[in-house]
Amino acid sequence: MPELPEVETVMRGLAACLDGHVIRRAEVRRADMRWPLPKGLAKRLTGARVEGFRRRGKYILMRLDGGDSLLIHLGMSGRMLISPAGINDIPAHEHVMLETDSGMRVGFVDPRRFGSVDLLPTADEDTHKLLAGMGPEPLGADFTAKFLAGKLAGKRTPIKAALLDQHIVAGLGNIYVCEALFRAGIAPTRLAQTVTGPAVKRLVVEIKATLNEAIAAGGSSLRDYVQPDRELGYFQHAWKVYGREGEPCPDCPGPPGCAGVARIVQSGRSTFYCPRRQA
Repeated sequence: MPELPEVETVMRGLAACLDGHVIRRAEVRRADMRWPLPKGLAKRLTGARVEGFRRRGKYILMRLDGGDSLLIHLGMSGRMLISPAGINDIPAHEHVMLETDSGMRVGFVDPRRFGSVDLLPTADEDTHKLLAGMGPEPLGADFTAKFLAGKLAGKRTPIKAALLDQHIVAGLGNIYVCEALFRAGIAPTRLAQTVTGPAVKRLVVEIKATLNEAIAAGGSSLRDYVQPDRELGYFQHAWKVYGREGEPCPDCPGPPGCAGVARIVQSGRSTFYCPRRQA
């Protein structure tokens, strides 16, 4: 599933194409994706001017001049593809299409249909059922060492599970939590309540740095993910531990016979880490 850097990259691509433009034509080709699509969605979008974008966690919010926001969730395999308008061939699995007054076309392609689209009042974004109760954005000013230490206090779950809890911090996913924990030198199995003092400060710094580097690289190409311009992301080439089971740790190749990067399963997800470097 696309994580925060991928969603941020997609949002920026959409903003470059749509911001300030009028949706001249909209088409909705099915009644549902993961959930039912809003009734009359195409009619409600047609003629609307795009006034801006916001990302909340792994969700994109496209704000319209009539006071509504289009909520987009890419799900497991969703892609937003941008191309010139007037192309006759409809991409396979394209469920929603927007055509703008500037002659551009944006299609939401989702073969597995785990993605979703909703339309809601912009004023109600933070109380929407998918967004309500989310923690702060990890790249925002509210996500500090003091804040995170307070949320981790008394938590006897592994630190990795705590960071994946969207009520603690919004948008973090499996790949970037593994990478940030490695950079901070913290074992993913360590109890959350023990990550205090200098460790929690390092962790916040490395979460922000990892996400910013991934966004600058256009995200990671994992299975179906591509940017709106159909280019692939490149941060996967900078992964230090994720997907590298058995390879030498980039920071400490280890003693003779060292097994290198280890893989364990936590809450049904693969975790990659260096048992020697991460304590």
